[in-house]
Order: sequence, then structure tokens, then C-alpha cells
Amino acid sequence: MEKGSRARRVMWESFVKMRHGVPKLDKILKEIQELGSDPFGYMNITEGLPELPSNLKDVQQKHKETLRVQTETLRVNTILIKEKVKIFQLVDRYAELTVISTVRDRTLVEHELLARGRDHEEWREKDLQRELEKIRPDQLFQSSFSQRKSKSGSSAAVSGVPGIGKTTMVQKIVYDWATGKIYPHFQFVFSFKFRDLNTINCRISLRNLIRDQYPYFGNVLGELWKNRERLLFIFDGLDEFKGSIDFAENTEPPSMCTDPESWCEVSDIVYSLIQHKLLPGCSVLVTSRPTALHLLEKAGISVWAEILGFNHEEQKEYFNKFFEDQTVAAAVFKHVEESKILYTMCYNPSYCWILGLSLGPFFTQRDRKQQQVPKTITQLYSYYIYNILKNHGREIENPRDVLLKLGEMAFTGVSEKKIVFRNADLIKYNLQPSQFLSGFLMELLERDDSVQSVVYTFPHLTIQEFVAALAQFLTPAPGDIGKLLSEAHSKEDGRFEIFLRFVSGLASAQAAWPLEEILGRFSHQTTCGVIDWVKAKVEGQIGNTEIETSKRNLLNTFHYLFESQNKTLTQNTVGSVETLTFSELRLTPIDCAVLSHVIGLCDTVKHLDLRECSIQCKGLQQLISVLHKCQELSWRTASTSCGSPLPIPRLSYNNLGDSGVEVLSAALKNPDCKIQKLRLDNNTLTDHCAEDLTTALNTNQSLTNLNLSNNKLGDSGVKLLSEALRNPDCKIQKLCLRDVTLTDSCAKALSSALSINQSLTDLNLGNNNLGDSGAKLLSAALRNPDCKIQRLRLNDNSLTDSSAEDLASAVCTNQSLTDLDLNMNKLGDSGMKLLSAALQNPDCKIERLDLGQNGLTDLCAEDLAAFSTNQSLISLNLNSNSFTDQSVPALCHLIQTCRSLEQIVLVSNRFSPNGKRQLESLQEFRPRLCVTCEYSNLAT
Repeated sequence: MEKGSRARRVMWESFVKMRHGVPKLDKILKEIQELGSDPFGYMNITEGLPELPSNLKDVQQKHKETLRVQTETLRVNTILIKEKVKIFQLVDRYAELTVISTVRDRTLVEHELLARGRDHEEWREKDLQRELEKIRPDQLFQSSFSQRKSKSGSSAAVSGVPGIGKTTMVQKIVYDWATGKIYPHFQFVFSFKFRDLNTINCRISLRNLIRDQYPYFGNVLGELWKNRERLLFIFDGLDEFKGSIDFAENTEPPSMCTDPESWCEVSDIVYSLIQHKLLPGCSVLVTSRPTALHLLEKAGISVWAEILGFNHEEQKEYFNKFFEDQTVAAAVFKHVEESKILYTMCYNPSYCWILGLSLGPFFTQRDRKQQQVPKTITQLYSYYIYNILKNHGREIENPRDVLLKLGEMAFTGVSEKKIVFRNADLIKYNLQPSQFLSGFLMELLERDDSVQSVVYTFPHLTIQEFVAALAQFLTPAPGDIGKLLSEAHSKEDGRFEIFLRFVSGLASAQAAWPLEEILGRFSHQTTCGVIDWVKAKVEGQIGNTEIETSKRNLLNTFHYLFESQNKTLTQNTVGSVETLTFSELRLTPIDCAVLSHVIGLCDTVKHLDLRECSIQCKGLQQLISVLHKCQELSWRTASTSCGSPLPIPRLSYNNLGDSGVEVLSAALKNPDCKIQKLRLDNNTLTDHCAEDLTTALNTNQSLTNLNLSNNKLGDSGVKLLSEALRNPDCKIQKLCLRDVTLTDSCAKALSSALSINQSLTDLNLGNNNLGDSGAKLLSAALRNPDCKIQRLRLNDNSLTDSSAEDLASAVCTNQSLTDLDLNMNKLGDSGMKLLSAALQNPDCKIERLDLGQNGLTDLCAEDLAAFSTNQSLISLNLNSNSFTDQSVPALCHLIQTCRSLEQIVLVSNRFSPNGKRQLESLQEFRPRLCVTCEYSNLAT
């Protein structure tokens, strides 16, 4: 007994130690602490709850049986004539989706599919690294996931883009509750679709709302209200609701409904349930697309969750289930995988369904040519519609006319963010509802025969957007297409972004010809108008990328160019561009693939700015085929830690990792490589990538400027790089190894390389820990007459006066070193004395010397004054030391007599106001002389 108690104690102590590194564990431990001393008793959540009265048991059993029958099957559309809909058992077909207990930005400024797809790869990486807090559907009401504690009830919101599986997840939750698998503490679950609630045009009570859908409850609902903690209400599809539900502080709150028997507006009932003003204590689950998520921002939601969709293995499994022939499944998935453009939205189950329907015939029908397999999203959707028309074309006399009308309705829906259509909408566009009961139109509009009404939706939002785009090419009297596209483009929420890509793509022959085979020729006027509009967009945006919105607009326009597959248009609009700037804009692998396509058609792109684009290794793989054509992967800046205001090569802050450098090295080894400047700082690099870099530097003939700062290369990594520097074919002139965790262990290898390298002139070793022994070895290299170093940074390297003698000796003898940075060390007055003697040597060539933050005092002032004999010194930095007015005479002597001196920085010392004035007044003594004692006067 005692051993068991001790073991439990050790276990709980281990959990406590781990809790801060595992967020979910921390929450669970807090929950256990709140619920009492028994660590296991809380698991039986139904214990102690009142038993259901016998008269309600029969109703509950009837309710569960009804819900089970309603939810046990799953309907899946096909494009087959004989079998338009396949029925599957839910448990056999349901694919588990990753749900995370976090919701990304709740306010969108671009198309939701693009916004979520943009960082999907990053979130998947976090998932693989176990950095994401996952939540199962049966955990949505566990307090360990709750962000808000409330005694009045719990509420959960689940977000997901169209087609990700929100409604199917709700179906699975209801089915699992009805079959006793989850939520035993809920005696009754009531599930509603917002699209059904839209049909209620009068005031209604919660009692009648339930009885209309579940009439067998009769008069027993009053007893249910007594145990409201045992009730769960589910509302699916907030984004489809026509009523007003907005919890924002600056909006007028709706009328509060506090009595389930009172007659209220439907929106008031839903609002009051979520706010726990109606049946306080009950639980509420709401699902929504990201577009409506902002409405719940101030709703006091307890648990936020988002459906991420499929990971790679789940995608593969989906295609294996989709095709009976596993050879076909493998071929289709291989094609999708190899095309990042098609692969980009495979996390979405509905998109995988479209891929299966569109690509399947290419791998199953002998008359389909493999070279015609879709390569763009527009081509993919063209074949999706083509396959439907091919299978059902005989069922309608004029498919062009019907698709035109359907597209006009779809366009209105995109414009109004409307995805649910009714009979009245069909009639408005001269579409007979009866046509949708059979025939090919069932494949374009799904009929939903719910309890309340008949509604129609496109199988996926992107299909609605494609049909809306297609209609622009079918109209017999095309209007001003340029004006229509400009108006669509002006919508800041990005609702038309995919529509615009489809329009651009349909202007290409590759996407148009399959549909033209059945629908007839597309409007030539529209096609020309689209091409002119895209051309004008590129030309207007290409030189205007200073702000994020401008960069995003240009990237979207590049997507139009890609979808158009119009090489001549791309070359005419982008061919003469020399600089492309996308810094601080998150780029997905598909964005990189599009960028690669554009650059591949140009020969003049010299500067490619990808700073802080989070492209990671997968994005870099898409760019690798064209990077060798760029002279600089650059960022133009006012100043940097590694040099003067010059174009700085930059792939910084992209989390490329060692695998990314392995990919990049292939571009550097390309004999046609033109890259001259490359910046890879802050990219989580380690010594594992050093071998790839060394191999690349040994063969590359163009790279002269390399920045590897703020990584973890370590001594072993720099030892490998030193091998490349010893190679006479290495062309590197400027190398930044700032803050790469170096010690004196690498100094011997580095010193050996500096002694013989004939190209390296600028070396930054700042913010490392070389120490005095490291400085001693480097000084030996500097004394070598073959050393070509002109600029050396050793700031913040734990140097003391012990290294000053070696450095002084190097300064005296080296004939190339003109710029030495010793800032943030501990040379002290004694070290200063040694350096002073070296600077008085007539052979000393130092022009710029940085001795800031070195613990200098008035005791070394006379040594400073001795600098006056130096004939090369142009700039001297003495900031952040401890000089007082006592040093002013010596400093004045230095300033007046050192004729070459143009700048001296004395800020953050201990001068009095009078002492500062006396020093700065000397600026009048000589033209171009700058004496700075205050930060406000420091030259920028």
C-alpha cells in the first residue's frame, strides 16, 4: 500500500515538473486541483447527477433512436449517370480530422480558403512537432480546454473553411451521443442548422422551435428546463444565418430572451442561449466559417477550436478510399503531390473530392492523353465541369444557356457572400427548380431536403466561384469586363480573389478548350478584355510594393498570370523588372511555385527580397529552379548590423533549417548561378548544413557576400566553412558570422583560412565568445602579409587587456586592415594603452576604430591624446565608457591635432553639460568634423 502511494506521489510530482512545457497537461492539473483532492474521481463526470425520471427515459430513447437514424448514413455525390449519389455508413466513411484548441485570426482580410491555406503548412509542422494543442470533439466541453470559467454554462465555437467537414463533424457528434459513445452527462442534445432557422419568419418560443423539429417531446419540455445543465444545443453554420447575431460591444444588443416559453425572434433565442441568459447552465456548440467568426469575438465563448483538415497521410488514405483501383489511386495522388498548385488545398476533404472526380478519368480512360492532365486550378475545374457535361450532356438542349443563368446566380452569391439558394433564387434567374430533381444539374447544385425547406448549395464554394467566372465567357452580350473585374478586385475582404484567378485562367486556351467542345466558343471580347485587365494590373503594381497590401496585390496578380499560362503576357509585363520585393509577407509553397513560374519566364530579375516570408524548406524547393538567375536575394535597408546602406542578400527569418540550405546549395552549385549576395541569418541553421554550404562555396563562382548570423553553426560548422575559405576558387569577399555560438575552438581553423585566403576582405565575428585565446590566434593570421582582411568585427567577444597586445601587434603590421570593431569588450585602460602605442606607429592603416563599452576611464585619456600623430584615423567611437570632464583637455587635443579625424562619438559618458558643449564646439574647427556627445545629435 505504501509503495503504491509513493509511486502515485512520484507520478504526480513528475506531472507537475512537466506541466509548464505541456500546455494541455498544465490545464488538466489545474482542473483536477479545482475539482478536489481525489485525482481520479473527476473522470466519472456523470456521478452524482440526478437520475432521469422514468417518463423522460422513454422520450430520451425515442430521441436517440430518431437522431441515430438521421445521422447513421453519409451521402456522397458522384458524376456517374447510373449512381448519382452513393450512400455509406457514417462510421465506415467518416475520416478523422485534426481539430486544434486554437483559432487563427478571427478577422479576415483575404479569401478564407487562401488565408487558411496560407499558413496550413506551418500549422501542420507544429502538429508534427506536437506543438499544437489538439482537441477531440468529445472534449469540447472539458474545462481543461476552457479559456473562460463560468457557472452559467459552457459554450464552444468550432471554425473551419467551406468543405473542411464542420457539418459532418456535427453529424458524427450527434450520432455518437445517440449511440452512447460520448457526452453521457448530456441527457438531451438538440441540433439545428442555421439554414433551416432562416425559414422561420415569425416570432417563436424555444419550446415550439424544438417541438417543430422533434414533435414527440409533447409537453415534457418543462421538465427538461429543470435540469438545464444536462442539455446541449448545437447550431451549425452561423455564416449562413440571415438574422443578426453580433456580440460586438459597439452594436445594439438584440432583445434578450430569458424564458423558453416566451415568443421571441429566432436570432434572440440563439443569442440568449449563447450568452447563457436563456436556460443558464446549458451548453451550446456553434460552428462557422472564418468569415463570420468575428461575430462571436465578444460572446464569451469558453472553448475555441478550429478544424485543420487532412494531413499528408490522411490525404493519401482519402484517395485510396475514393478509387476502388489502388493503382489509379496511387497515380492520381502522385500527380497531385508533384503539382504544388493542385496540392495546395488538399487539406480540405471537399477539394480532394473534386480532385478525384476531375483527375480520375485521365488515369482510367485510354483515350485521355497524360500530357493534358490539369496543371492549374482553373484547368482542374474545367475538367470537373467537362466530365459532368460529358456524362449528362444529352439531358438538356442548351447547356450553355443553363450554365450562363446558373453562373449569374453564382456570381450574385459570391458578391453577397451567399452560398445557400432557394426556389425563389432559381426562378429569379429563369432556372426551373424541377430541373434540379434529375439530370446533370444535380452535380452542380446539391438539393437539401431538410425538415424545414428545400435549399440548394454548390458542392463547394470554389465550384460556385468557378461557375460564376465561367458565366463571364458565355454571355452573348458581354459588357465592360475590365470594369467588372476592377470592382471585384476592390473588395478588401478578398471575397472575389479565387473568382478572379478563375477568370484569368479561363482566358487561356488550355482551360477553355475542353468546355468549348461542348458549350461552344467563348467570347473573344471577354478573353481579350481579361488579358488587358491582367496586363494593366501587373504594370500598375510591379513598382509599388512598399506596404504589405501592395505586396499581397502583386502576388495575387502573379497568380492570375500563372492561371492564364500566357507566357507572352508574363514576359511582356514582368520581363524587364529587376527587383521583386515580398519581405514580411508569408508565402506558401503554392505562392513560391507561382513566383518560380514568373521568374522562370524572365531573365532580368536581379534582386529578390524574401526576408521574413516564412517560406521554409518546402517553399524553397519550389523556387530552387530559378534562384540561380537572381544576382541578389536582397533587402534594401537604411543600415544593418553587417554593414553600410547597400543591397543586402536576404532569405532571413524564413525558418529554412538545414534541409533548406541543402536545397539552396543545389542552386549555388548550378554553373549558371548568378547569386552574388545571400543572406541566411535567423534561419535555425546548425553545423549539419555546413558541409552542404562548404561544397557549394568550393564550386560557386558568383557568390561574394554571405550572411549566416544568428544561427547555431557552432565551432564545428565554422571549421567546415574554413575549409571552403582555404580553397583558392572561393570567391567570398564578405562573410558575416555574427552570433553563431563560436568559441576559441574554431579560431585555429579560421586563422589558417585567413592567412591564405585572397578574396575575403570583410569578416564579422561579433557577438560570439572567442575570448583572448581566440583573439591571439586571429591576430597571428592578421600579421601574415598574405591576409587581405580590411574590416574585422570582434565586438562582444569577451576580450580583455590580455588580448590587446596581440591585437596591437597585428594593427602595426597588417597593411590591409582599416576598420576594427572592438565594441562591448573589457579592454580597460591598460588595453587602451597598448592599442594607443600601435596607432602611433606610422605603418598603422586603421581608419575606423570602435572602442565603445570597454570600461575606459580618465586614466587612459593621455593615451588617447597620443592618437594625434596618426595620419589615417577617420572615425573613433568611444561611446558608453566612463570619461568625465577631466578627460576633456586630452580629447580636445586629439580632435584638434589629428588632421585625418572626421568623426568622434562620445555619447553616454559622464561629461557635464559644459564639457559636452566644449567638445562639440570643436566641430567649427575643421570642415566635415563631427563631434557627438548626445544621441539626439548622432548622425544617421
